[in-house]
Amino acid sequence: RRLHGIPAAWGTAVNVQAMVFGNMGDDCATGVAFTRDPSTGENIFYGEYLVNAQGEDVVAGIRTPQHLTLAGKERNGSDLPAMEEVMPVVFGQLAEVRQILEAHYKDMQDIEFTVQQDKLYMLQTRSGKRTSAAAIRIAVEMVKEGLITESDAVMRVEAGQLDQLLHPRLDPDAPRNVVSRGLPASPGAASGKIVLNSDLAEDLAQKGEDVILVRIETSPEDIPGMHAARGILTTRGGMTSHAAVVARGMGRPCVAGAGDISVDYETGEVRVGGRTLRAGDLLTIDGATGEVIEGEVPTIEPAMSGDFSTLMSWADSIRRMQVRTNAETPLDARTASDFGAEGIGLCRTEHMFFDPERIVAVRRMILADDVTGRREALAELLPFQRQDFVELFRIMGGLPVTIRLLAPPLHE
Repeated sequence: RRLHGIPAAWGTAVNVQAMVFGNMGDDCATGVAFTRDPSTGENIFYGEYLVNAQGEDVVAGIRTPQHLTLAGKERNGSDLPAMEEVMPVVFGQLAEVRQILEAHYKDMQDIEFTVQQDKLYMLQTRSGKRTSAAAIRIAVEMVKEGLITESDAVMRVEAGQLDQLLHPRLDPDAPRNVVSRGLPASPGAASGKIVLNSDLAEDLAQKGEDVILVRIETSPEDIPGMHAARGILTTRGGMTSHAAVVARGMGRPCVAGAGDISVDYETGEVRVGGRTLRAGDLLTIDGATGEVIEGEVPTIEPAMSGDFSTLMSWADSIRRMQVRTNAETPLDARTASDFGAEGIGLCRTEHMFFDPERIVAVRRMILADDVTGRREALAELLPFQRQDFVELFRIMGGLPVTIRLLAPPLHE
């Protein structure tokens, strides 16, 4: 209730109704269906049923359910007869109900039904859960079908669903051995060899190896290794920890605060749940769910579909707020510009110095004994920073760029 913002004071609704039986013989059945494919959003009838069964039999995994449609049966290579073949008249009624419910609720429906002695009973309907890609496709196609408006479509897709599509994600069909869970600190998914040291992460990455940087917690000294790694895992820290904030800024997947994992830097071991992993073993993290998975799980790279672009163009047409980006490097600025940012809202100059060939000069400047030493160190940084500013202005092409002068985090 708290998760979905439903007040406890509302109580629980109770329906009192007659029981219908899907298990009175071969002229009975029960099933679950979606009015569109919840994985892809394709406008096809999608679902399963069982002859001579009650609803629990379909969802409990006791028996192997059969496909509703001939197309679904053929697509999945099933030998079991489809409902469309076994009960063609009742299936025709169910297909009509599918259209009625979508037209009424103007959304993809998740429905449950029972057939008792060749009579169709609808038990339940609700808006169906769907993947991020499906949510966008369904919203865009329902606009084209005249069911909803462009504004409805924009409001129906949550920002978090869009964010998921901008990062690599784990293949939902691939097996996974989850060994721990932490906080989903930065979205995306990545696999690589366990590395406990930032310098080694840099070295291995330069040799073309994928690594996951595993630390108890990270600090500014770890930034080069974090940048080189495919993903970051920490055993301490929360959603606003150093690891989480820096990883999000870099676009790296991050799982933080996986407290049941212990890291031993001396032995190079990572222990969790009675098992021991070692530096060099393969590990996968899912920054969207917080899962830590032993071994390598295939990932799906993000792809900006036509539906995504269409939805964003509708959002642009109705929004009132301008969107600028935080960017300190030409790469960040170019990425933001490609996504439609209307300028740089904040350029934090101290973030320009995290690069390995710059950070040493910054440290020399901080620790200099006199003004002369400080100026010498700053003179090394000047050409880098000047070139960055030139690039930022050029990329933004006249759009506003707000620069904050140095606010050095000296405590770090």
